[in-house]
Amino acid sequence: MDARTERIESLVRQVIEELGENPERAGLLRSPQRIATSLAFLTSGYDVDIDKLVNGACFAQETTSMVILRDIEFYSLCEHHMLPFFGHCHIGYLPSGRVFGVSKLARLVDVFARRLQLQERLTEQISRAIMDAIQPVGVGVMIEAQHLCMMMRGVEKQHAVMTTSSLLGSFRENLATRQEFLALINRPQP
Repeated sequence: MDARTERIESLVRQVIEELGENPERAGLLRSPQRIATSLAFLTSGYDVDIDKLVNGACFAQETTSMVILRDIEFYSLCEHHMLPFFGHCHIGYLPSGRVFGVSKLARLVDVFARRLQLQERLTEQISRAIMDAIQPVGVGVMIEAQHLCMMMRGVEKQHAVMTTSSLLGSFRENLATRQEFLALINRPQP
């Protein structure tokens, strides 16, 4: 375990005590370590160099086809309450001589989701990273997510789904491109 995780473990132990519990109780004995390890994983996106992630996964390819990857599952932590939000990300882009290795798109989603986040920022970060990496004609990213900070506390709405989108280049400027993207990501599963 690294020094940062050890410090988090110590702080979690203090939080458990402040909540009125005994961190030495059998059920809680290893909880500080588990929580520290879990938080380290759930925020591991801060440690990833985006350029290294996409390096070697961009390929020269002339095509006029729209590339779509939809229903990419993700989990993130809301920066306001550190409670999970989760859902699906849909990505589309029009290549301009370069395409991504398909798994790199899903990895980009994970890198940005594994940070303390706002859904709005997450959506923008993914679209900007794609635009910066391969400079396509346009990019569209849509995220649909449920937020436990809204489900477990506060207004306690169990079925509300937040939708955000980031449209860059031709996806913003061209109505037909935008409509094609939306139609493709909203098709029923095969």
